[in-house]
Amino acid sequence: MSTLTNSPPDVAQAQLRNAGIAELFDEVISADEVKRLKPAPEPYHHAAARLGVGAPSMRLIAAHWWDVDGALAAGCLAAFVARPGAALNPAAPAPDIVEPDLTGVAEQILQRDA
Repeated sequence: MSTLTNSPPDVAQAQLRNAGIAELFDEVISADEVKRLKPAPEPYHHAAARLGVGAPSMRLIAAHWWDVDGALAAGCLAAFVARPGAALNPAAPAPDIVEPDLTGVAEQILQRDA
């Protein structure tokens, strides 16, 4: 499990440490590494390469419609955390998982992978 962020790597690592969840991630991947910000396809493809998987085998989990759109356009799977007031882009393809919280997203991923 990894992160993919537009933040510089040191900022992302500090945020994860401060949140007390850094140990949950195997990789901290930054769009900074390819000098293109999400939702451009390069960060998603770079993340897939770093993780040693093809884009179709990678699933981005996000609470931002533009990040979901970018992942899907790059050929990845995506899940949307539909926080209160958040909505998907009605003009774009929908992800196969939409849940109100991370627990629901995790349950759906586990069901699909069972």
